[in-house]
Amino acid sequence: MTILQIASLMIVLAGLFGAINYFFLKLPSSIGILVIALVASLILMGLDLALPGLDLASTIKGEVEGIGFSKTLLEGMLGLLLFAGALHVNLADLRERAWTVALMATIGVLLSTAIAGLGLYFVLGVPLLIALVFGALITPTDPVAVLGVLREAKLRKSLETKIAGESLFNDGVGYVVFLFMVGLAFPAVAYAEASIGGALILFVQEAFGGAILGGVLGWLVFQMMKRIDDYPLEVLLSLGLAFGGYQLAVMLGFSGPIMAVVAGLLIGDVGVKRGMSQKTREQLNAFWKLIDEILNAVLFLLIGVEVFAIAFNMEMLYAGALGIFLSLVARLAAVSVPIFMLSHWRTYPRDVIPVMTWGGIKGGISVALALSIPENEYKPLILSITYIVVLFSIIVQGLSIAPLAKRLNRAQETL
Repeated sequence: MTILQIASLMIVLAGLFGAINYFFLKLPSSIGILVIALVASLILMGLDLALPGLDLASTIKGEVEGIGFSKTLLEGMLGLLLFAGALHVNLADLRERAWTVALMATIGVLLSTAIAGLGLYFVLGVPLLIALVFGALITPTDPVAVLGVLREAKLRKSLETKIAGESLFNDGVGYVVFLFMVGLAFPAVAYAEASIGGALILFVQEAFGGAILGGVLGWLVFQMMKRIDDYPLEVLLSLGLAFGGYQLAVMLGFSGPIMAVVAGLLIGDVGVKRGMSQKTREQLNAFWKLIDEILNAVLFLLIGVEVFAIAFNMEMLYAGALGIFLSLVARLAAVSVPIFMLSHWRTYPRDVIPVMTWGGIKGGISVALALSIPENEYKPLILSITYIVVLFSIIVQGLSIAPLAKRLNRAQETL
């Protein structure tokens, strides 16, 4: 199938599964599409086992692998999704919680990587460096999944800002840690010099380079928008910023995700307030909301059908259960340690740690990173564990975070 045919099929299926969810399951849109895609995929796999002559699984598996999920997400969709998500985060609210977000996206990421990786190393005997690669790829909370769930959960503003802001930044930091660990585990893939100095250079180049590029490009586009009163053109400029800026960051060796987040925050705050008419503001927000919804639907559909590329057996399922436990423990440490560090200077409500731990949803980024690992004997294990963790995170955590937050909030109000 050609790229255009694959894209057409994905959009048709996303629309069809979305309609089925709307009429029957009535789950949050993205989660409903994922569930239906997963069930449909499992039914097809079951038919293939019952009727071997059909050979459906191998045919569909070839098509799914041909999509190139990792490249499609990391080099195509991610920039638009992050820009759209950052566009609707209030910069003033984020600035008030800057230290919390910064510590969770740095110290929290490193703690989580170490805990998840060491757990896999000690329990399953995976070589330490490869286990730490798993720790790095399972650490980032997926901004796409998190922001999609937050829209439905309707958490209080301060808590939503912490979760959304931390999620927007920790995937960029986590990606840098992932690149460094892959370089250590697989020396032929030399993303950075295998030393602390090399890690720092990579971090500065990726994270700070991406942030500076996002700020510069965002400011230039804002200056153009300020002098233009033509909403189709201004929407087009924002699309060019998200698409072109991300690709430019990748070409320069900077972090595309961080570039998209910084540019989106700048346009969504300064640009909307000072550079647009009311009509442009409404059209821009409507356009990016639509882009966000469509790409979210396609992404969650892709996660559902990606099951065809995963090797499953009972050992993998047990390993997946271990992965869920490790990812939750690692997330708890990533949230609680920064909050305890800052608790001497500010007071946090009692529900912050449990809600942020359970609301740290994993998603397509973790699957994409797992697929990008160089081929080795442990890759099928890591890919299967990652996929199980992501499914649990999106479906179980995603559907239960709102009731959990409301229950804890009521309990806090009665104290």
